[in-house]
Amino acid sequence: MPAAPARPTEGNVVTDEQQRPQAAATFDALGADYEKAFAGSKTHRRSLEWLLGRLAPGSRVLDVGSGTGRPTAEFLAGAGHDVLGVDVSPVMVELARRQVPAAAFQCADIREVRLPDASFDAVCVYFSLLQLDRREQTDLVRRLVRALKPGGHLVLATVPLDVEGVDATFMGQPVRVTSFTAQALTAVAEEAGLEVLAQEASMFTPAHPEARPEPHLFLHCRRAPAPAPGA
Repeated sequence: MPAAPARPTEGNVVTDEQQRPQAAATFDALGADYEKAFAGSKTHRRSLEWLLGRLAPGSRVLDVGSGTGRPTAEFLAGAGHDVLGVDVSPVMVELARRQVPAAAFQCADIREVRLPDASFDAVCVYFSLLQLDRREQTDLVRRLVRALKPGGHLVLATVPLDVEGVDATFMGQPVRVTSFTAQALTAVAEEAGLEVLAQEASMFTPAHPEARPEPHLFLHCRRAPAPAPGA
């Protein structure tokens, strides 16, 4: 779920222990308003259609930062896939469980969730890394790649800005944001073992009175297939 930079200010360093409840509190406060603000993203919809076209029937999909369950979990579960959403916000998880009963949702910090190797056919990471620092983002992408089956797909979306530990206001809520440029994020994905098959950049203005236009970047990636026997 996005935590897009807006109105950056100078701030104090926030420890890891403080960061987790801050992220949960921010998105608890936003609740359904977050879904309404981002429901109009055509780029997100195209990204989901791209992924759907590459999934075998009944694929197992991990949705990192699943928010209210819409549109990602709803779209994929509605197509018959086995979707697990993970989100740190109890309010978001409760909304998702009510709105998308065909998917499963877990309230947890994704960094603390056990992710067995090669256990998912696809992973969605739509704007859910922005409140982690760069080391945490890089480490998590590597873990998510290991959780992908060989040949599996991962979609990674972010706000591609060169910012690190910036205090900001997002839809009226305080957030602390870190991001990569498009080139740097592509390098993170490739170094983690992904092939970037396609990417799309766009500008999007959330439907919220305090929102501003923000750049979005979607990377559509694949983990290398397993080598053929005898290769």
